[in-house]
Amino acid sequence: MQQNLILPPVPETFYWEILFAEDRIYRTATNNTQRTTKNVQNAKTSFLEELRWRGLIHDTTPGIEEHLKTGVVRGYIGFDPTAPSLTIGNYVQIMLLTFLQRAGHQPVVLMGGATGRIGDPSGKDAERELKSFEELDRNTAHQAEQAKKLLDFNPESPNRALLVNNLEFYQNMNVLEFLRDVGKYLTVNYMLSKESVQRRLETGISFTEFSYQLLQGYDFVLLNKKYGITLQMGGSDQFGNITAGVELGRKIEDLKLYAVTTPLLTKSDGTKFGKSTSGNIWLDPNLTSPYRFYQFWLNADDRDLPKFLRYFSLKTREEIEALEASENVQALKRIFAEEITVRIHGQKEYETVLAVSRLLFDPKADATTLRSLDARTLAQVAEEIPSPKMAASALQNGTGILDFLSELTGILPSRSEAKKAIQNNAISINKQKISDLNASISSSDLLHGSYIMVENGKKNKYLVQVQ
Repeated sequence: MQQNLILPPVPETFYWEILFAEDRIYRTATNNTQRTTKNVQNAKTSFLEELRWRGLIHDTTPGIEEHLKTGVVRGYIGFDPTAPSLTIGNYVQIMLLTFLQRAGHQPVVLMGGATGRIGDPSGKDAERELKSFEELDRNTAHQAEQAKKLLDFNPESPNRALLVNNLEFYQNMNVLEFLRDVGKYLTVNYMLSKESVQRRLETGISFTEFSYQLLQGYDFVLLNKKYGITLQMGGSDQFGNITAGVELGRKIEDLKLYAVTTPLLTKSDGTKFGKSTSGNIWLDPNLTSPYRFYQFWLNADDRDLPKFLRYFSLKTREEIEALEASENVQALKRIFAEEITVRIHGQKEYETVLAVSRLLFDPKADATTLRSLDARTLAQVAEEIPSPKMAASALQNGTGILDFLSELTGILPSRSEAKKAIQNNAISINKQKISDLNASISSSDLLHGSYIMVENGKKNKYLVQVQ
């Protein structure tokens, strides 16, 4: 593990000069804050303006500006349940819904319980592996619960968010009905022209994935009929599917529907946004720990920070531009990492992240610091540093320090290496230096009955898990 992840503390005066009070209004443990709805008359034109200065517009359909001035608009984004959790890439779309809601309009989260059974070919070079219905339903339920924590679903709010599952549209519809009522309205030529299909023509695309745009397009029509939704949003790779819905609405019901898409987000090095060397950055703390989530932002390329601030911060334009003017990039990373970690994982988890950071990197962390951490925090520490396991039975009657370091934990390759490390004053057990070669480790050394922290010099840290 790299040891330079935690930056020096930000000077207090600087911190409070740029950590604006408004940010405190919107940031809570669940981000399910009760917000005072802005005056709709003033908000009608602000949504697109907000997206423009943040760099979040790639395509729009004609007339969208005027449509947003007509009153409260319901807009939706669909989420694919083929993954076990939302990712930071999905969170870009959640932010679109957030900005829509803050502008006085009504956001709708559409879970793809039906379309997930088909598989979206967009951005894919090969056919997706179909998931079982049970897995899709489980993913759908979990992602829906995540979305509920990230938008305002309070029934008291006049523009509260709505949650819909498109499985309700299709589970009782037979194939003949769908082909007759939907399939006849889009030509094969039109469907072949879509980029998501074009890029797969050489490698091959099944009829199942080819028909995906029909399903997503018809979603838009049905959402308009049942919920009065007139706006669909998504990433630019979804523009073909979204405009298919606009076209179906026009042909089937003579509807005027609208679309907004965001750029596909990549980092300055060209890699896919939301990915790290270890894979996706998940919003589920069991898949990406809050500590790793926080570190992802601290370790981001400096060149990406302006993009991160504009896409994900809830600060105003003036506040963000003031932050961008600062030359203390490391301090800004800490401020932004705090904001987004608290919003996604909550204040308590953020405080745990700081506790883990202090233990791993603060040279002033001592035995008192270690013993103040609860079992949940130590479990997060165990995910971040080597954590050899050993049997609890070996500690019942105590065991010698040399055997503990070598045979029982494998921290050092042999008793002689363990002896040498102790003689060099390099070994600490639970933040206490060990100088006695005959010292014994017993169950009394366990932290919360399960852990023993071992340090070999300043950089090599281990959290032994005793089971």
